[in-house]
Amino acid sequence: MTRILFFDVDGTLYNSRKEIPDSAKKAIQRARNNGYEIAIATGRAPFMIESVLEELEIDTFVTFNGQYVVYKGEVLFTDSVPKDYLAKIIRFGEARNHPVVFIDDKEMIASVDDHSFIEQGITTLKYPYPQSNPLFYEDNEVYQTLIFMEEKDEQLYRDSFPEVKFVRWHPYSCDILPKDGSKARGIQYLLERMNIPIENSIAFGDGLNDIEMLQAVGTSVAMGNGHEKAKKAANLVTDHVDEDGLARAMSKLNII
Repeated sequence: MTRILFFDVDGTLYNSRKEIPDSAKKAIQRARNNGYEIAIATGRAPFMIESVLEELEIDTFVTFNGQYVVYKGEVLFTDSVPKDYLAKIIRFGEARNHPVVFIDDKEMIASVDDHSFIEQGITTLKYPYPQSNPLFYEDNEVYQTLIFMEEKDEQLYRDSFPEVKFVRWHPYSCDILPKDGSKARGIQYLLERMNIPIENSIAFGDGLNDIEMLQAVGTSVAMGNGHEKAKKAANLVTDHVDEDGLARAMSKLNII
């Protein structure tokens, strides 16, 4: 029976320098040689992981935390927050100086110019400040929207907009997801398409947006550098990504 590995990108495949360690590259190739299918499961957009896909020769992935799923280069599933509901969140944020960044499968667009929260958040992704167009979402298919506000304001949004989920990925930003959106849901679509039972799936992650994935798959691994809640959700906690944590976990699980 086919087995599959799902890898988060930031903090899991990518080390603190936003590079894939050589040990991880070699381990993934050995896993592929051992018969494992290899896939990505990330909060990033497809265009943000092109170098990863090319470097690791991967054509199957879950992006936007489950809102854009691709199997063997073909789009299998997409989802997004309804535009009228998103408009309400945007107006609510505008009144509080909480801007957003819209993302489709090709680009990022900010709602405002020169906002420090956007600058600090997007910089961690190694991307320049996006061009701005506050109405971008009206005429384009936005698969994920990032709202920029501090953790102290998060509960206000959760209480005000119960039809979506706010998943924090940065001290100044949350992803806005459909209420039932998650990496776990995206993975389920892939597994059904590939006819792989859930118990034959293994996922590696580190962040809050990985928790549902780590709870859903057959075996889950949290990185040593991961969020404490992610570690609690995982079957195994490995070493820090900078200390060959990925390769060590794959060895421990007899994947390689």
